Amino acid sequence: MPDASADTPQTAAPPWEAKAPVTRRGLVRKALFWAVAAALVLAVVYAMQPRPVEVETGAVHQGPLTVYVSEEGKTRIRNRYMVAAPVAGSMQRVVLKPGDEVKAGETVLTRIEPALSPLLDARARSEAQARVDAALAARSRASENIEMARTSLKYAQANWDRIKNNTEKGVISDTDRDTFQREAEMKTREVKSAEFALQVADFELAQARAALQQIDKPAPGGASIEVRAPVSGVVLRVQQESSTIVTPGTAIVEIGDPSDLEIEAEILSRDAVTIKPGDAVTVEQWGGDAPAKARVRRVEPAAFTKVSALGVEEQRVLVLSDLVDQTPALKALGDRYRVEVRVAIWHSDDTLLVPAGALFREGSEWKTFLYDSGKARSVVVKAGRTDGKFTQVLSGLKNGDEVLMHPPDTVRDGSQVVKRAEAKQ
Repeated sequence: MPDASADTPQTAAPPWEAKAPVTRRGLVRKALFWAVAAALVLAVVYAMQPRPVEVETGAVHQGPLTVYVSEEGKTRIRNRYMVAAPVAGSMQRVVLKPGDEVKAGETVLTRIEPALSPLLDARARSEAQARVDAALAARSRASENIEMARTSLKYAQANWDRIKNNTEKGVISDTDRDTFQREAEMKTREVKSAEFALQVADFELAQARAALQQIDKPAPGGASIEVRAPVSGVVLRVQQESSTIVTPGTAIVEIGDPSDLEIEAEILSRDAVTIKPGDAVTVEQWGGDAPAKARVRRVEPAAFTKVSALGVEEQRVLVLSDLVDQTPALKALGDRYRVEVRVAIWHSDDTLLVPAGALFREGSEWKTFLYDSGKARSVVVKAGRTDGKFTQVLSGLKNGDEVLMHPPDTVRDGSQVVKRAEAKQ
């Protein structure tokens, strides 16, 4: 049988191996595919490239700097007088209320009706006579204190008059002039305080003599002793309001002058050592529209322990300040009102300043980032004093430098950075 395959003619390659002819449309599709692939690759590469970090910058400049110590404080009346019962007896009800005005020697605070039986014995009379003698001695001491205060005032005023009339520049510094002026003012206030003390001594002597007179010549039915205000002012606190039996020395009424205020602040001892009398004080948060001015009068030498709100024991010192100007608005302040004091402990009229937010700590050094043509450059800065907003630059920077404000953790030395204002454009 003949072989059929032998008769089959040899043909071309099978259809599945045949190649389609290359057309123009196929070339376009391939080019488009490769273009899209290249664009995706470029996009991925671009996305992986580090982008500049947006930052804010601040300028290093020359300017004044004042360093403050800030602390909460409170007002208090400088001279307070506690009126006490001069004799034992039955005290009438006190009708005065806190805030009522009183006049020295005129306003009757209360009356005490003594019991005759204890007031008529010899022991009571001897005690009353001893109180009269003690009141006389106290008055003599008060008189001597006035003379001493007036002598000191005369000397301080004479010094101030000589300095005040000397107008030639350079003869004396402004600080010395302020010191002489403050000394004269303080001596004037000391004289007023001594005069108040003499008034109190006169009042106590009069009361002691009145008590002795009641013992020597008691009125029929029992005479009463009027307890009068020793000084002019207002009632701060009524210690004993209801009528009761009192003994000598029982506190009745507290009196003071609300216009004679001082400010006390409990300053940490490490800050108090930098404060000295005469330093300027700014009084804020007292309720008025504008801060008030004051000056440090005294830094008490003894500290005390106080537990903070966090339970930490702190050593604090009382710093007393006097208001410079008694404006009508400040008359609204009363005793024990809360204020905030800022004591100026250092000042420079012209120093190199950098924003405090541009500095950061690295180990034991202060550093900052300079903005250098789109790059962050780390520099070491020797910092001086600071007020919380600006810091004194001792070395490391110069006037006109741009520094990064609050740089993020992603910024390193040499990082690409861009100003936030330029990035928004």
